[in-house]
Amino acid sequence: MCGIAGLLTGANNMAADQRQTVVRTMCDAIAHRGPDGSGIWDDADNGICFGHLRLAIIDLSSAGAQPMASDDGSVIVTYNGEIYHFAELRAELEAAGRRFRGHSDTEVIANGIAHWGIEGLCKRIGGMFAIAVWIPADRMFFLVRDRLGKKPLYWTKMANGGLAFASELAALHCVPGLDRSIDRKAAASFLRTGHVPEPLSIYEKVKKVGGGEILAFGPDLELRSTTRYWSVEASIAAARDKPRLDTLDSAVAATEIVLNDAVAQRMIADVPYGAFLSGGIDSSLVVALMQQQLREPVKTFSIGYANSSLDESEDAEMVAKHLGTDHRTFILNAEDAIDTIHNLPRLYSEPFADPSQIPTCVISRMAREHVTLVLTGDGGDEVFAGYNRHIASAGLMAKLDALPGFAQGALTGTMRALSPAAWDKLFDLAPGNIGPRQPGEKMHKLAALLGLEAWDRYRQYTSQWDSYDEIGTGEEPEESALIHETFRALGDPVERLRYMDLITYLPGDVLTKVDRATMAYGLEARAPLLDYRLVDLSWQIPSHVNVSNGKGKQVLRAMLEKHVPRALFERPKSGFGVPIGDWLRGPLRDWAEELLSPAALDALGLVNTNRLRAIWQAHLAGKVNAQYGLWNVLMLQAWLREHVQTDTLAKAA
Repeated sequence: MCGIAGLLTGANNMAADQRQTVVRTMCDAIAHRGPDGSGIWDDADNGICFGHLRLAIIDLSSAGAQPMASDDGSVIVTYNGEIYHFAELRAELEAAGRRFRGHSDTEVIANGIAHWGIEGLCKRIGGMFAIAVWIPADRMFFLVRDRLGKKPLYWTKMANGGLAFASELAALHCVPGLDRSIDRKAAASFLRTGHVPEPLSIYEKVKKVGGGEILAFGPDLELRSTTRYWSVEASIAAARDKPRLDTLDSAVAATEIVLNDAVAQRMIADVPYGAFLSGGIDSSLVVALMQQQLREPVKTFSIGYANSSLDESEDAEMVAKHLGTDHRTFILNAEDAIDTIHNLPRLYSEPFADPSQIPTCVISRMAREHVTLVLTGDGGDEVFAGYNRHIASAGLMAKLDALPGFAQGALTGTMRALSPAAWDKLFDLAPGNIGPRQPGEKMHKLAALLGLEAWDRYRQYTSQWDSYDEIGTGEEPEESALIHETFRALGDPVERLRYMDLITYLPGDVLTKVDRATMAYGLEARAPLLDYRLVDLSWQIPSHVNVSNGKGKQVLRAMLEKHVPRALFERPKSGFGVPIGDWLRGPLRDWAEELLSPAALDALGLVNTNRLRAIWQAHLAGKVNAQYGLWNVLMLQAWLREHVQTDTLAKAA
């Protein structure tokens, strides 16, 4: 796992020593991604400089250093990521006559491109990666990203006609003359969802390489083509020609084969490793399969909260005890959270606003004291239908949709007649007090979903506001025609939601959160449940197999039950929940008040200041719980203060 950066300026636009100085500065800005070494390669004749920061996981010797050339010098690469089955590909390349100096997966990439071509290699490799490639003979440059977008890759055209790329925006901030004009559509989308959607970045002139994409640039450094060597759409289409796994037993049997291999591949490392363990289904299953394949106890890590109903560290500890892991629990208090929050604009060099980023950062920092690599349970919800929206679409929402329009309207009015706080009090009076967490918030969310078309309903599921128009003044980007067509073609409501999750929420939120949090502390994270073979397989499993009896992820539940009693993992879903609403009313209030002041909101220029101020006051009074929507605004404001003049948006309006 590493960080990459580079400049392509042309031979006459920048002197070689200046170009190398800029690339070194770019690398310094993301040094956290690769604390074990760095390297620079420069081609003065063509005006190209690649930089690399190394987090050594496999082949710790100098033979694994980058940037790296193929055995014949026809390919130069700088690369961030891991190719899990590189040994098999190496054997194939050696049989074809390719020579190797060391034992790293980088050398397999360089020689593989020289032998199979870029697209040929990409279709063969599995893992997570962001790769920059220079082909001297053709004077062609390529940017490549893994199938699901686990590893980040940004690029921009320079004012002099050159091109710059990097793993994070922080490195591009070092490029002379970088245009930091804010993309207002990207910012508007961020305020609704908490992340900036691909291929956009927060800057108009900076873009992200999409998951499964190969970008080709010609000798003039202009973008020649964009090739998709893999896509969720193609994965769905390919599954139609394969047998349906329409029973739980058949789905479990097929999934076990792939997932066991995915876990085994991700434990190949020359450094100490462990796993994040929340005690939920996904992480517990990954740890169980790890422990099954090891003789020594797996090092596991979880996080808890001081004096919080969200603390589930005891659940993780019970699972750890049952599996026999070497377990550590870190308790997060408000003081730790505040320290982390003030660092978030630096740790996430692009605006990001999922509050679970806070515990993810803290547990990453703590785990790095013991290991260099962790396996995680990320992806289980998207691949095996585990989110509440999947379960509701297969159950409650289907029943409500069957109601006549007038009945839905009446129900919506009734649900909104009481404030969230009033609903909370009603649920508190329920026998046994067994209502859901934040029931009033959930009731109002449900009311907002009634009567919506399927497409708009997904947008509502993933929005932190009942409507962006509620607080916003900006226009959001539109999804492509292909996304709309695929969504409509998927008649099953759960499959529709899974599809959208895999192409939007997963790369934009989940993978961004984990990559920046772990890499901030030089920790590599691997996600077996996001092996692309499992994604392909998941489309052969009908939704009724995964979602039944009001619960999702039935395939993973059945697998986990072979290792852990159901009593230890059958409980309401929480994830890395954070009491951010309470903190905003308490220790974070002064910080939030400054960022949400009328002057600060007017400078932002993307929200209705009066409306947002009213919501903030209602939140402080406990009348509503607007924690997530407010968090989006706060994170954008904090990021702008760190990286950009706060009046930039208003001037661009």
